[in-house]
Amino acid sequence: MEQITEGVDKIKISESQKKNRIQVSNTKKPLFFYVNLAKRYMQQHNEVELSALGMAISTVVSVAEILKNNGFALEKKITTSTVEIKDDSRGRPVQKAKIEVVLGKTANFDELMAA
Repeated sequence: MEQITEGVDKIKISESQKKNRIQVSNTKKPLFFYVNLAKRYMQQHNEVELSALGMAISTVVSVAEILKNNGFALEKKITTSTVEIKDDSRGRPVQKAKIEVVLGKTANFDELMAA
């Protein structure tokens, strides 16, 4: 029975992480769209997870740095990896770089948002 509840706890954790995840695209939205969206996610969930693949990684880094330098966020965790994606044009898998950055609220986040 203990193993079952442990598994359920892990599922709950992964579901809650999905709610505060922003998947950043390189072409679809301007930089400050993601900055403002991350602020809103931090208001609701106290932390936000930014993730991106390939060329969009620089956008995630820029968003994280803007939020940190303006005193809105603290860096909690950074994860880098590679993922295999099937390329339809070539018919073979392609390796893509992936980054995940978890940011949390600073102590004076609410004051800054009110200003």
